[in-house]
Amino acid sequence: MSYKPIILIAGEPNSIFFEILFKIFKTKKIKSPLILIASYKILSLQMKKLNFKKNIKYLNLKNINDYKLNNNSINLINVNYNQKKAFEKISNRSNQYVKKCFEIAIVLIKSNFSNKLINGPISKKNFLNNKFLGITEFFAKKFNTKKIAMLIYNKALSVSPVTTHLPIKSVSKAISKKSISEKVFLIDDFYKTYIGYKPKIAVTGLNPHCESISRFNEDEKIVKPAVKGLTKRKFKVSGPYAADTIFLRKNRKKFDVILGMYHDQVLTPIKTLFEHDAINITLGLPFIRISPDHGPNEKMLGKNRSSPESLYKAITFLERVK
Repeated sequence: MSYKPIILIAGEPNSIFFEILFKIFKTKKIKSPLILIASYKILSLQMKKLNFKKNIKYLNLKNINDYKLNNNSINLINVNYNQKKAFEKISNRSNQYVKKCFEIAIVLIKSNFSNKLINGPISKKNFLNNKFLGITEFFAKKFNTKKIAMLIYNKALSVSPVTTHLPIKSVSKAISKKSISEKVFLIDDFYKTYIGYKPKIAVTGLNPHCESISRFNEDEKIVKPAVKGLTKRKFKVSGPYAADTIFLRKNRKKFDVILGMYHDQVLTPIKTLFEHDAINITLGLPFIRISPDHGPNEKMLGKNRSSPESLYKAITFLERVK
């Protein structure tokens, strides 16, 4: 069986990404060829710093389809970045480098070379420059995709926020029957297509205990009608549930996915439960995009103590995708 290559964008020029990638090369067997988009200079500096040795195979973007690829070497598309040290603080200076890496990946996806993409950690503040809420929205714009969702996936339990990186004061205005329904459609389709079954989805309320002292209670006026409409359409959805109790063991074990109203309402408990044993999947794009569930983590640079678990989960998940 042949496997389509998995594209890896290394991300910020200085992060723990290379360290965890080296650990995977050392300890795991990967069937799908990995294509790394990064700077050779940074890669070689960090290989030396972390005492990792592996041959590097340079790939030319123009004849990318002509190579016979495997993981005996690091398959590298080199992106120039002027850096003198193996580890250097993330700054605005890295923006152009990161942008070039993403542009190359987008070319490869649009040319149908691959439908699998993993991006390493990105400093959203610097790279996105307030133009997008997150990388999810960045890719949606690049591929003209209107309906997207963020799914933090774990086999035992996944979560998805209706709103992503919005300030709390803006969340209530962004909640609607339509936005809730669109997320459920995408989650349901993803599970049926890639996991093989129709998921049971719990929907949280927006307010504490699903109650409000305000005249307008979003849980009564928006969330509950949205759930009712979805159940009529045969989706396995129920709620709204109070967010402070839905993650109790006896409650969460009844569901495959918990859909929350805002980012930290569901990401905080899922990371507490599973730590690095989860991956961030963007739903709705014409390809599968995954981000390992960790950031650049500059404080851990060069210490060789970071866990490769989330990146490995991302790779092994994509190996099952045709």
